[in-house]
Amino acid sequence: MLNSSLSLLDPGRNPLGRLPPAQRFQIMTVLALMWSVVFSAGAGTWLWFGELVGFHLLVLLAIVATASTFRISRAAMPRDRYRRADGTAAHDDIWGG
Repeated sequence: MLNSSLSLLDPGRNPLGRLPPAQRFQIMTVLALMWSVVFSAGAGTWLWFGELVGFHLLVLLAIVATASTFRISRAAMPRDRYRRADGTAAHDDIWGG
């Protein structure tokens, strides 16, 4: 369970780690807000008839949105873009990964 959560939350392990820090923060903030809304809506629908269907559809849509965001990020941002010609890390790639 810990490895699964780290692969989503640790910028060094998820595909968003390739983005500049400010952009990565913005996307992670939007994803965090989306997941908060999903679980709040899921808890709110618990009292109504379609609670299980509604909650599961919200979770499924949130998973698809998160996976799509990671997939687009992985495809659109090659790691070599932040490397100089001499092989050293660029200014926004301070960890040199």
